[in-house]
Amino acid sequence: MNGTGRSKWALPHVGPAQQDAVARARGWARLALALVAACVAVVMAGTGSGGWLVLLSGFALLALAAAGVWWMLAHRGGPRLLGGLLAVTAPVGVLVLYATSGLWPVAVGALALWAGALASARAALRSVRRPKGTHGRRTPPPRRPVLIMNVRSGGGKVVKHDLAARAESLGARVILLGVDDGYVDPAAEARRAVAEGADLLGVAGGDGTQALVAGVAAELDVPFLVVAAGTRNHFAMDLGLDRTDPVRSLDALTSGVELRVDLGDVSGRPFVNTVSFGAYAEIVQSPDYRDAKAATALDHLPDLLQGASGPVLAVRTDDTAVHAPQALLVSNNAYARADPLGGGRRPRLDSGLLGVIGVRVESAAQAAELALLGERAGSITSVTSKRVVVEADRERIAVAVDGEALELDIPVVCTVRPAALRVRVPRHRPGAAYAPPTVDWRRVARLALGHPDPRTIKEAYDV
Repeated sequence: MNGTGRSKWALPHVGPAQQDAVARARGWARLALALVAACVAVVMAGTGSGGWLVLLSGFALLALAAAGVWWMLAHRGGPRLLGGLLAVTAPVGVLVLYATSGLWPVAVGALALWAGALASARAALRSVRRPKGTHGRRTPPPRRPVLIMNVRSGGGKVVKHDLAARAESLGARVILLGVDDGYVDPAAEARRAVAEGADLLGVAGGDGTQALVAGVAAELDVPFLVVAAGTRNHFAMDLGLDRTDPVRSLDALTSGVELRVDLGDVSGRPFVNTVSFGAYAEIVQSPDYRDAKAATALDHLPDLLQGASGPVLAVRTDDTAVHAPQALLVSNNAYARADPLGGGRRPRLDSGLLGVIGVRVESAAQAAELALLGERAGSITSVTSKRVVVEADRERIAVAVDGEALELDIPVVCTVRPAALRVRVPRHRPGAAYAPPTVDWRRVARLALGHPDPRTIKEAYDV
């Protein structure tokens, strides 16, 4: 207690529940720092003077493996073969080096302590982040719901789970897409349904189809229902739906709550997840991509990464300029992590901001840095913005909107429409998976020493 009778942990404008959370966070933070210290002690005690050289050699071999991956992706012929050999043999070399030197117990022990330190640090940061999320309100069941179902999405989940019959038994009218070779515009079908009296629009299909119908629902201010019947169902995941059982999504027709979430816009086209520019967007344009993704990517990547093909992009956000990224991802709300090998989900869908991740790797050294540092590498730019403008050295560029391959005129402008979409979800649903925060050791140290950052306490994190 201090002179005013208030604990040094008593933060202004923070309730008792948050005070308890800070106390728990202090314990986790102190454990994290203790495990870091133990990790250092194990390494110092177990390696000795010669052991440090072996340990550093192991890290060098791992960096060489990352460089090998770069050579494999950015070159053809001999350099690609050499890169592939390095990517495979360097990690094996690390194992052999530690085993023959007798340092493998030290390495295993240090890795275990470091893993425990990271887990404790994430627990500390998680404890002080109040889960505000997207709050739903109960609404009466729709009287004339219309569901648009693509029978080809997700490998035929609509037919496999008998979704059409199940939806009709709950009073919905079902419009089937993909039953023949002709193209049916889902947005046009959605507009026609509302004109005929529909008071809810739903989609069982991929994220691209969902985005088109969501744009109509937002424009006409009718509720929107997502049935997780696509391949990856990223939007459904971030809404907290059960992606393993699309039938459960239909519970929203009888027992649902309504959420207000943001909707992205790219040059007048709605998107619910992401807009990709650069290497990925160029690769998905290939007609061979659907049937041979890996082979098509390997065939196109050398020219794209070395600048022999593809546009040179110039990106402007609210506060940042990103020059010539090889890959650019603009998302409807930011992802939990900017690591291109991690990430996975968006903690919120109602922040009113776009997430922007730009990647530019020009050498094997930068590839090694990316492998070792992840999202903290200098080759990654990660910001949030209300507006993103993408220019290029040509009049039209390839763009992947929610996985759909398109070409758009320059400039391509991405914006976000805050709380534009009324999404109806089941009242009882699994909820979105926890997205672990990025470990910021400065914050962990402040928590351990009794100086928590008030901004951390008030941040909304989970959906």
